[in-house]
Amino acid sequence: MPLREFDTIVIGLGAMGSAAVYQLAKAGKHVLGIDRFSPPHDRGSSHGDTRITRLAIGEGRHLTPFVRRSHDIWREIERETGVELLTVTGGLIISNPFATAHTHVPQFFENTIAAANAHGIPHELLDATAIRRRFPQFRVHDNDAGYFEPQAGFLRVDPCIRSQLQLAQKFGAEIATNEKTTGVVQSADGITVETDRTTYRARHAILSVGAWVPDFIDRKVAPLFRIFRQELHWFDLEGPIADFEPGRFPIFIWEMQGAGKAIYGFPAIDGARGGIKIASERYDATTTADSPNSKTSDAAEMHRNLIAGNIPRVGSRCLRTETCLYTVTPDAGFVIDRHPDMDKVIFVSACSGHGFKHSAAIGEALAQRVVDGNSRLDLSPFGFRRFTH
Repeated sequence: MPLREFDTIVIGLGAMGSAAVYQLAKAGKHVLGIDRFSPPHDRGSSHGDTRITRLAIGEGRHLTPFVRRSHDIWREIERETGVELLTVTGGLIISNPFATAHTHVPQFFENTIAAANAHGIPHELLDATAIRRRFPQFRVHDNDAGYFEPQAGFLRVDPCIRSQLQLAQKFGAEIATNEKTTGVVQSADGITVETDRTTYRARHAILSVGAWVPDFIDRKVAPLFRIFRQELHWFDLEGPIADFEPGRFPIFIWEMQGAGKAIYGFPAIDGARGGIKIASERYDATTTADSPNSKTSDAAEMHRNLIAGNIPRVGSRCLRTETCLYTVTPDAGFVIDRHPDMDKVIFVSACSGHGFKHSAAIGEALAQRVVDGNSRLDLSPFGFRRFTH
């Protein structure tokens, strides 16, 4: 039988892949999306209920146009589907001159303020007294300072992915789930994608495989991508939940002094028994996407060292733990570029723990690159060349 042919095949349907399939199908392209599982799922990087979204990006001010455009796209999808994706709660970032923990990059707090000023993002700078007055749930030190962004909030991960895949199918995309890609080969006339079921052909391909990147890239380049397993915890609350619900409690990121890790968290969104999601990040041991998903159960240690003295009403009982995978580059930046060995393949990986908020706009930019040859948002900061020059 002749091979089935598509204009573009997207491999991996997490945050970036689901957005790319949706945008390509919306643009009228004959597109196939493939995933080895059935997205949304809990085997990769795009799960755990919620992700923070913020407009001033401490990881680099060049990212603000992506998150702004993503917010527009999330609202468009909400209108199309009636599904709530983006909840604005305000966002509080806390740091101080003696912080021993940092978020993704050095000078994250200062970079965030600089990005807000550069892009005209409404915000307030709070001293410790103002933080205590507005958000008494936090027990800050006298030398702590806060950045508050009213437009920050959180995204609901599974509905974001599910909605984009459903809309992609509405626009004519085909979705192949529980199908493992075993090979991608470029020839003069296109791309051949082999799976454990069949073989496909396409003019273009997008590789958005997350932590499975070592399976699809040369061993000389693979060391740029380190994979870490992260734990997300939901803790019980002591006393009335109202003080921690959206409207009274923001998303937050806290770079602490005297601690090796920063913490981040969300309002309580699942009722009195759902607890509150608070997490940290660890980079002490690499893993692989296919390693056994063993939970290290550091919830008690995290509560004792990072939460108990800082958010006193968060109880020590851990209601739930999930794990997800970070694929991290040396500069904690993204990689969005032509595959080093195949110029008809666009490589998209290494969200480095902060990619979901940008994913809707990146999916649109990828579709524009395939359709028009260029994207309206600048993808040049995400190239491979920055690691070799």
